[in-house]
Order: sequence, then C-alpha cells, then structure tokens
Amino acid sequence: MGIMPFTPMGNSVTFTAATSPPSAVQALSTTVAGTQYRVHNAGAVVVYMGFGGTAAAAATMANTSIVGSTLTLPATSVTVFTLSGNQFFTGATASGTAVVTVTPGDGV
Repeated sequence: MGIMPFTPMGNSVTFTAATSPPSAVQALSTTVAGTQYRVHNAGAVVVYMGFGGTAAAAATMANTSIVGSTLTLPATSVTVFTLSGNQFFTGATASGTAVVTVTPGDGV
C-alpha cells in the first residue's frame, strides 16, 4: 500500500484563533474512514490547537501553556493529523489572531 494524497471526506470548518479561544467547531466526516484532518493555519502567528470529542474538551486543550495534548500549528502551516472521527477544534494564540481551516478526510 502506497501513500495516498489527502482526500476530503466532509465539509471544511474554520475558526479564528485568538488569545481567548473561540467556540469550538466540529469537523464532521461523511464516511467512517474520515479520521484524518488537514489543518491549515493561514495566520502569521503560532496557534495552540485543542481538539476533542466535545466542544468543552477542545476548549480545555487550547492554551498557550501546552498542557496535555495541545497541538502546535506553526504560522502559515498545513499539517495532517490522525485523530478520532468527528472531532471539535479551537485554538489560542499568544498574541494576534489566525484563521484556521480544518478538513476531515483520509491520506497525507
């Protein structure tokens, strides 16, 4: 089995990360296989992204002190993560804001 290019399997969602994380958004997959997420930080600042099975879990993880499993998104980066399906996402920044887009799917 070779490496597959990323295939979207659900609608993209966006949030604007800030010093206080916004309400979490849920990236719903249209298939059972959609457990990978393409995450694009379009901002010029680092985003400390939280994720989880509930909005509250994602909000708890989104902090600049990098507690638990917080994911660090470098400025202007695109990364693919493998997580459980239908996760919630939000993010915090140390300063400024950044628009983050999350797309559920499969591949790299």
